[in-house]
Amino acid sequence: MDFFVRQKEIVSIVGESGCGKSVLAKMMLALVHPTSGTLLYNGRAIGNELDHWREVQAVFQDPFASFNQFFTIRSQLKSSFHLFKTKPPKKEIEDRVDNALLAVNIVPREIEGKYPFELSGGQMQRMLLARIFILRPKVLIADEPTSMVDACCRATILDYLLKLKEELEMTIVFITHDIGLAYYVSDRMFIMHEGRVVEQGEPDDVALNPKDPRTVKLLDDIPNIHKEWIRR
Repeated sequence: MDFFVRQKEIVSIVGESGCGKSVLAKMMLALVHPTSGTLLYNGRAIGNELDHWREVQAVFQDPFASFNQFFTIRSQLKSSFHLFKTKPPKKEIEDRVDNALLAVNIVPREIEGKYPFELSGGQMQRMLLARIFILRPKVLIADEPTSMVDACCRATILDYLLKLKEELEMTIVFITHDIGLAYYVSDRMFIMHEGRVVEQGEPDDVALNPKDPRTVKLLDDIPNIHKEWIRR
């Protein structure tokens, strides 16, 4: 399959469970290597993982799996600076962690000394986003980041993702099974099935004039209220 992602845009990769979305996300993160074909970043094959991770980061479906349960949240946010080639001074690290927490509406003292298991799923998702504010990558892979939280938290997480895009001028690759959600947040959408992109285009083109039966099925699965919004 051939597809590309432009700088500073939001694209969604949409498909049913098992279609290959998360595997593709892992390849974009250099966690899994393609068995055939070439995956390019800025026109070059992905090389050193550490160099790649300085520019490409991710938030995942289960935020608890992304943090060590035996270390405090703050200590793990501070350890994010190990990815930098040159670590800032200690005072700057503390200030940047505080600012990252404030950016996702967390008062720093509220998580002081706390461990991941002491926070809710919504709070932990915000910890992942705080880490992104610290690292300031050029590309963010968001793999089902709202599927484990309730509707209220889901809207909040989406707002933070859009805030990240604007403040950091990031590219966001949204991995989701929810074509209705993808329609609202994306500049372009890619529909995946059995490891292939079967349809792609701007949200209105894909949602209002679907050409592939897999796209039609995804649209049939969304609630009627979402269909009415899309038609409007």
